[in-house]
Parts: sequence; C-alpha cells; structure tokens
Amino acid sequence: MPRRGGLPAPAAARRPPPLLLLRLLLLAAPLQPGRGLNLCTSGSATSCEECLLIHPKCAWCSKEDFSSTKSITSRCDFLQNLLANGCAGAIENPSSSISVVRNVPLSSKGSGQSHLDVTQITPQKVALNLRPGDRTSFRVQVRQVEDYPVDLYYLMDLSLSMNDDLDNIRNLGTKLAEEMRKLTSNFRLGFGSFVDKNISPFSYTAPRYQNNPCTGYKLFPSCVPSFGFRHLLSLTDKVDRFNEEVRKQKVSRNRDAPEGGFDAILQAAVCKEKIGWRKEASHLLVFTTDDVPHIALDGKLGGLVQPHDGQCHLNEANEYSASSQLDYPSLALLGEKLAENNIHLIFAVTRSHYMLYKNFTTLIPGTTVEILHKDSKNIIELIVKAYNSIRSKVELTVWDSPEDIGLTFTATCQDGLSYPGLRKCGDLKIGDTVSFEVAVEARSCPAEDVSHSFTIKPAGFRDTLEVAVSYRCQCGCTGRAAPASAKCSGNGTYACGLCECEPGYLGARCECREGAMGELHHALCREAEGKPLCSGRGECSCNQCQCYESEFGNIYGPFCECDDFSCARYKGVLCSGHGECHCGECKCHAGYIGDNCNCSTETDSCVSSDGQMCSGRGACVCGRCQCTEPGAFGETCEKCPTCPGVCSTKRDCIECKLFNSGRLADNQTCQKHCKDEIITTVDALETDDPNAILCAYPVNNCVMKFTYMELPSGKSNLTVLKEPACSSAPSAVTIVLAVIGSVVLIGIILLALWKLLVTIHDRREFDRFQSERSRARYEMASNPLYRKPISTHNVEFTFNKLNKSYNGTVD
Repeated sequence: MPRRGGLPAPAAARRPPPLLLLRLLLLAAPLQPGRGLNLCTSGSATSCEECLLIHPKCAWCSKEDFSSTKSITSRCDFLQNLLANGCAGAIENPSSSISVVRNVPLSSKGSGQSHLDVTQITPQKVALNLRPGDRTSFRVQVRQVEDYPVDLYYLMDLSLSMNDDLDNIRNLGTKLAEEMRKLTSNFRLGFGSFVDKNISPFSYTAPRYQNNPCTGYKLFPSCVPSFGFRHLLSLTDKVDRFNEEVRKQKVSRNRDAPEGGFDAILQAAVCKEKIGWRKEASHLLVFTTDDVPHIALDGKLGGLVQPHDGQCHLNEANEYSASSQLDYPSLALLGEKLAENNIHLIFAVTRSHYMLYKNFTTLIPGTTVEILHKDSKNIIELIVKAYNSIRSKVELTVWDSPEDIGLTFTATCQDGLSYPGLRKCGDLKIGDTVSFEVAVEARSCPAEDVSHSFTIKPAGFRDTLEVAVSYRCQCGCTGRAAPASAKCSGNGTYACGLCECEPGYLGARCECREGAMGELHHALCREAEGKPLCSGRGECSCNQCQCYESEFGNIYGPFCECDDFSCARYKGVLCSGHGECHCGECKCHAGYIGDNCNCSTETDSCVSSDGQMCSGRGACVCGRCQCTEPGAFGETCEKCPTCPGVCSTKRDCIECKLFNSGRLADNQTCQKHCKDEIITTVDALETDDPNAILCAYPVNNCVMKFTYMELPSGKSNLTVLKEPACSSAPSAVTIVLAVIGSVVLIGIILLALWKLLVTIHDRREFDRFQSERSRARYEMASNPLYRKPISTHNVEFTFNKLNKSYNGTVD
C-alpha cells in the first residue's frame, strides 16, 4: 500500500486521532474559526477525505505551496482560515444538496378520476447528495382529498357469545352504505368471519363435537363446526349481497375464551386479490369481537411451533387452510402487513376489553379502537366515527431507512405552528393540507461507493415519497491524482497537495528510501524500540521529528513525547487551574498538592465561626471540611440537628438577637455567629413536625422553649416562645386537702384489699369442706357420730291401785 507523504506544507502525513477523542472534540469544542478550539486542524487529517469526515464546516486546501515559514499549517481548516492563508481557488468543500425528481400537485377530489391521477402527497421523489454531518432538509405536503374511494371489509367474530350481535347486523349493509355514501360516492363492502383454530385445546375436537360443537349445551344445542377464518364476500358495491351473506351465517363454539381473530386480520390484509382491495381506495378493516385474541406463541399449546409466515393461505373454499399448521401472528407482523397494504384497522370491541385493544393500537400504527355495545346496535355509528377519526389525522412513517441516515421531522399543522420532533397532525377536516419539514443527515460514509433509498409514507395511504440518497465522500482533487509525479521525487502519486509514496520510499516528498538507511532514519525518530514514530504526534522527515500543531496546546520534545495539555483535570480545568502542565505532569502552585492540584493545603476555610476547626465535628481535607460527626453538615460542619449541645449553641443566638444578652451580646459577635439563623416568636409552639427539634433552658425559675429546624437553603429556622413558661407555687390548703384525700384513698384501697383477701380465704375453706364431704365412704345411717333425736329408757316400778299390786315398765 502506498505511503502518504506531503510537501513541506501543512499537516502532511498526519495521523488521525483516536475516534473517541475526535467525538469528544465534536461535542465539546466551539466551531467558530479563529476562536477557541479549531476542530479541523486538531483532527489531524491525513487526506482530503478524512478532513471532510471531521466536521461539515471543514475544508481542504489542495494548493501545492500552501505553507508557512514559521509553522506547519493544516490543510484541513475552516474555509475562512484557508482563504485568509492564501488558498483561494484550490479548496475542496463539498456540501449536501437536494433535487426534486418528481413533484405532481396535490389533488382536490378522489372519486371520478383515475387512481393514477389522485395525489395526496407531494413531492413524490427527491434525490439527496449528502456530505456526512451536513444536514439538509425538504418539505413534504399531505392532503386528505375529498370524496376518496373507500373499501370496507367487515370481519366478525362468530363464536357463540356473538349470537345476538349476528341478529342485529342482518341489514347492516344497507344502513352502512347509506351513511358512508354521505362521506364518499365510491363505497364497497365485504364480509368475513372467524372463530378459532379447530384443534385442541382451542376448540372441541372429540368425534361427537365434529359436526356440532354445541352438543350437550342446553342453552344453545345446535351450531356449526369451528373454523379459523372464512372469507365470505369480496368487496362489492352491491350491499344486498352483504345482507344476504350475513343472514346465512350461524355461530359456532370454541373451548377457550380467546378467539383466533389475529389469524383472520392477517389473511384479510395479505389476500389482496381474493378480498378485492383496490389500489386507488382507502382500506378499512372493521374487526368486531367481544373477547381477547390469541397472540404469537399461544399456538404452542396446541403443538404449533412454526411461526406465521405472513403469506395468504386461503384455499378454493376461501377458508384459512394453514390454521392447524402455523402459530398465531405477532403484533409486529400484523403491523407490518397492515402498513404494507395501506389498511386502517378498526377494533370494535366491548367495554370490558377496551383498554387491552387500546394498548394494541400503540403497537400497530394506523389503528383505532371503539367501544361496541354487547348487541352491536351501535356498529354503524362506530364505523362512521372511526372513519372520521382516521380521516382527521395524518402521520408519516418511514420505510427502509439506512442505519447511517438520521431523520428529524417538524410538523406544521392547521394552526400554522411548527412542532419539532412531531411527524403527525390531528383535528383535520377533509381537504386540509398539512406540511412536514424533513431534515436528513448522513452520519458516516458507506464502506463502498453505493447509494441508498428509503420511503416516507403517510400511514394508511397508498401515496409514497421515495428518497434516493447518494454520498459526497470523495474530493474532486482525488480524481486528478498524478502518478510518479516529479513533485514526489518520481517515487509517489501527487494528489490534493500531498504525496502518496510508493513502497520503499518515505518522506514528505518521498525523498528517503527504506532499507538500512531508512531504518536508521526511522530509529532516530523513535523514543524506544517498538514505539511509534514521533510518538504518533509528528512526522519523521528522514531523520527528525516535526511535531504536529494542536489547538489544545504545544507538542514538543525530540520525539514529540511531551505536551502541555495532557495532564490530569479537575472539573474540566487543566491542573485545576492551580498548576502548570509539563510533559504530562502537573506542577502545582504553592498551597496546592495532588495529581491534578485540586487539593489546597490552606485551612482557613475550615475554621467555623466559633473558631474551631470544622466546628469540632470533622477534619479539614484539601481546604474543605469532611464531617465525621453523624448528622453534621455545612461548609464547616456547623449544622448538626442531632449533635449534643446544639440547643445550647442556638440558645446563644436567641439570647443575643431577641434579648441582647448572653455571651454573644456584642452586636458584631452576634451578627457573625448567628448570620444564618432565622428567629420567629410565637405564642404557642407546634411540636408535631418530625424535622423540628424541641429545646428548652431555664430563665429565672421559668423555662424558655424553642424548636430548631434546618432549611434546604442552609439556614436554621428557630421558633421561640414570646415569654418563658413559668409555673405558680401551690397553696397550703391545696396541699393539706391533697394529703388528706390521699390518706383516705389509701385507706379505702387497703380495706377493699383486706375484704378481697378474706373473701378469697373463705371461699377456699368452703371449697375444701365440700371436697372432703364428697370423699366420705360411709352412709349417713352408719355414722358413728350420728344420734337419733329420740331416746328410750326402761324404768322398773311397783305401785298399788285399789289394793292391787302391778309390775311393769314406763316408756
């Protein structure tokens, strides 16, 4: 590969800086020539092409004798600088350009014209020639023309729960056509239905359910077999056929709650010929259901592992033939196919599922959702409302945009205001025109000399804007290169003011030859074996390093190894502004230490107002206090709501400011120590604030109370009682009465306690007696201690009665 040399002029043979450094330069440096950092010269471009990539304002001087006697002047510089340095007439500075290839005016009406004549976007094709980083823009206008043809395909859920809805749309075609003809004179209507995949677990697959899935279902004993999607009526202007087809339909029954509606949507979108979508019409797909849909990966429950291929799979009977082979489509695939075929999808769903389908609309561009009554009675109003909503907004989409192209949109809507970053307008009326400014920027050059293209398309429109992109990455002087030029000692190719040396030759004019002498020349330009020539920051002109210029500072040293800008920085400032950079190392000024001289050895700033170092709550490190006491903060750790003694510190400020007393009573001392205290007097303190600390101190047999709280501003808020809280001495009578009352109360308590103890004791004794009595083992009659209450005694006596003697006993 040829080596690039250069004439004894500017920045020949420079090596470009690392990509990261270059990006930092582009972001942080000012662009104005002659003021601050010069991006172009600091980029160290080694060719015209490299110069163009640094920044769109950089230009290249291809003049042969472009040089200065004092220093190497970069050929890559701002245009003004190159002109001032005498490079007029030899400057390479291409810029981005745009040309409009096709620009047909916007149409005002849709119907009655050939679809080729209806134009809703202008221009239709533009060609861009972009220089990397150089932004260019063009304006796009879009109009919703009046009386535009409409194709509406009605896709209905025919699961069992939609039976009442089916009854209410028997005459939908006639009524809908009447309403839509108020909006367009060219209206066509089609019809299709769906249930779900006829495989387990989505449908009933047992033999007895094959012909009638409703077998055994008492509420609805008869229904048709389940199916995935069935196309019933192609788009037609004969609305009576729509009504006839609807009347023929019967509901079916599936097993799980979700339906296979997404299968039906995709087939209705991609089977263009069978459905009958017209290129010159607006395409509406109305999807009605009362339940949630199955989505991609749900098919794995039924053993379907093959993703949907996005193709049409309608058989001769117009039924979806791949229902049992392919998984359900994903939201991304649905959005892609709907956009490809310019179809506006309208979800007509019941209120309970509105939010789910509302979320779907954010993932599928050009989609709207409306609430459907449970019996579908509002379907006509719903469709008309959705159609008006679609026609009231315009949103641009971008197709096949190259990765190295940046696009920015600015919308100008009907209010005449510009909205940067917005690519859509709403609240439009039919016939309104909106415009968008599209700014295009190439971020880089492609690896090969190729061109790209992309498409800008309003969502749901068939009209498109084709944008062809080519790149201006080559300089004109490159095409005028002179091989074996005498300007390069006959040993290289002269191009754009520089020499590209042939293999075996070195030097700005290819005047040095490689080999033993060449290696010697190289060795003299290396700091050590294996190091780059001139430290990668200069060019070796045979035997001596010529250091590059840099807008950062000076590069110097026999091997360009030193500079005065590569030292450590603090907050973006070299050596913190407290030192000098010498060969990559900071030499700190007096009073500063550290690798970047950001550490001050002074301690004056750490002394608090009370004369202590960091208020005694921290240490002074690099001229700043680092608080070690928990809860302490502030420049000198002077604030610490939770530290011991904080109340006494604040007390001094209260006494000196409010009462001109205390140890800080001197006015100057008080102002110095209490400059950050905000003192407020109140009649009563509020102590319910969790951030406030309650403090108190004695004053003449009274107590002065205040609360202390730190404010976000760094000041302290002290809330103080206007007067100290004092208590009066109790009277003697009160004391005597209190003593007597206490004695009486104690006596009553003791009596009650004695009575309680006696009662407890008596109850225990009675319980013990009852227990012993129950344990007695003898009868009452045999109790030896028992005596009858009647006693019997025998007495012998003798007496005479009527001179007769008697003997006996007396009881």
